Amino acid sequence: MRRRTVAAGTLLVLLLAGCSSTTPSTAPTPTPIPTPTPKPSATPTRPTDSGTAIPMWANVLRQPVDGQHLVTQQHKYVVTRGSDEAGTTTITDRTSKKAVVRHVPATGFVAQSPVVIDDHWALIEDIRSDGPDPQIKVVRYDLTTGKAATPAGIPPVSEPEIGAYNGTFAYSSTDAKNRSCLIVADLSTLKSRAVTCVDAPGYVADPVVSADTVTFSEIIAPETARRCKRILSAPLTNGPAKPVPAATNCIQWSGATIGGATVWSEVAAADPNQYQSKAYVRESGDSPARALGTVVTDTILACGNWILWEVRTVSATGEETYQINRWRPGLATPQRMYAAKPGVALTPMTCQDNTVYVEAAYLASTPTYTETISAAV
Repeated sequence: MRRRTVAAGTLLVLLLAGCSSTTPSTAPTPTPIPTPTPKPSATPTRPTDSGTAIPMWANVLRQPVDGQHLVTQQHKYVVTRGSDEAGTTTITDRTSKKAVVRHVPATGFVAQSPVVIDDHWALIEDIRSDGPDPQIKVVRYDLTTGKAATPAGIPPVSEPEIGAYNGTFAYSSTDAKNRSCLIVADLSTLKSRAVTCVDAPGYVADPVVSADTVTFSEIIAPETARRCKRILSAPLTNGPAKPVPAATNCIQWSGATIGGATVWSEVAAADPNQYQSKAYVRESGDSPARALGTVVTDTILACGNWILWEVRTVSATGEETYQINRWRPGLATPQRMYAAKPGVALTPMTCQDNTVYVEAAYLASTPTYTETISAAV
């Protein structure tokens, strides 16, 4: 494991918890407010929506900042994570309201996002990034029994980031030749394929999965002046990875692809403000790049037929404002999908069953609280 960093979503949740002076709650797992979600198919398929009307947002879960936080919500199960240091993860049956899984990371480990979940299985990742022996542990839970086991038959996870789209997930693994390989796997069958491999000390990272494509980064000559990071995409089922032509070579960061169109961002590794990056879109591999403005780094996400991202602006007085934009192939300009009130921060989004979830943190309120909202895209 090369980077000893906590995944962005988990890190932000822990930071939010640290903002409160109250003791972490030990109350039972809260039940999110039911929200309309599309009926999922047995296997991931291309969504068929064609409208461009801005969807309505629904309130899902409101909690103190040191309470439970929504990780994702599936049509049968809801996944929440506590504000304890390790990030205890609970999976609850939405019908019976009973917890079927309570995952407590081992001492020294911290739970990561996302949780990959379908009707039968859930995959949870824990990392230990401190100390002389950093490790990554991945377990798969059988949701009918609550029992956990190390997933057999797939290559081990070697980088913290896991990209997920319903029951399909992608990650980095180091093979017997010490190469870093991008793996795409199915949660139910654990069938997998290696999309591409990079010789050490290079590595692949930042996988983002859509209904038809995995988009990821390839880093060559890290920790040197020749460092080069580029974005590639590949079909989920078969076919080689192809580079996404950059606006500026070697500083691509992360992106998402749907229907052959890619939105990605660029920021140099030495940039002091890596929190924000410049975004671009190409409708196909040979089409010209169009600038989309500045985005919050690592928030580009595919959901349904859409690619979404977050934007952060800072006023002259230092007040932050967040919004969510979305774009799809054929659309001339992005749509503003959500605008938060000034002073309300957003966590990175997640997508499950063509529904996007995001947590808004009201840190200027008394008392402080967070509220998860959702929209079917």
